[in-house]
Amino acid sequence: MEKGHYLRAVDKLTLNIPEGSVFGLLGPNGSGKSTTIRMLLGLSEPSSGGIQIFGGSAKDPAVRRRIGYLPDAPYYHKFLTGRELLRFFGRLLGIPKTDLERQSFALLSQFGLADAIDRKLGAYSKGMLQRLGFAQAMLGDPEILILDEPTAGVDPVGASEVGVFVRSLRERGKTVLLCSHLLTQVQGLCDAVGIMNRGRLLAAGSIETLLPGGGNSRLAIDGLTESDLNEIARLAESKGGRAFSIGDDLEDIFRKLVIADDKSGGAP
Repeated sequence: MEKGHYLRAVDKLTLNIPEGSVFGLLGPNGSGKSTTIRMLLGLSEPSSGGIQIFGGSAKDPAVRRRIGYLPDAPYYHKFLTGRELLRFFGRLLGIPKTDLERQSFALLSQFGLADAIDRKLGAYSKGMLQRLGFAQAMLGDPEILILDEPTAGVDPVGASEVGVFVRSLRERGKTVLLCSHLLTQVQGLCDAVGIMNRGRLLAAGSIETLLPGGGNSRLAIDGLTESDLNEIARLAESKGGRAFSIGDDLEDIFRKLVIADDKSGGAP
């Protein structure tokens, strides 16, 4: 609320995310993504409408135990070790002690932190803290993972590792809500996306629906004659593919939608 007026951070948002899919929630800073995530986690209450996860309330502890969350800027107490941090979060989840110790070691090893398991977090690098955040989010083997800017501040190698991890989650049947500004990576990872601005959903759908060519891998060829291009088109068709003019990618679509919405002043 500002000077007696309520700020509408999210405006009549409707999302339906199928189980077992990777959904990209996109938008510029201040578009309402973080508020949406807080409502999904039961940390904020929508002023109207409702949220259902697995058919239940987002505030139901039994539902929340089935959700893993990696915030965009995780902060952990520096005096804890990696093992102690997972032990703390595991107790909040109600994981039995024996299972918790086993899970903690397995997750820290999975994310390359086995050698630092008893090292104070104050000595962890930024990349190590990010991997620790993934380990924390995976405690209890949640069915839904909410990843808010998991590549923020991560180098290209780390960003690639995030992509591999998200693909592995989908292969295991997990549902992933991914917020990221790396739209090229989102295009390759997500089954569907929603684009937000000023709290409203501007567009939503599968990559196939939103992008020319369905978001598949594309090849640009320059310097050939029309006859050569026709020959390439025939070859593509004989192999079960097709040749077409390259249009917008996800970044183009995102930019055009947000710019048009800003110019309109957010009017529907």
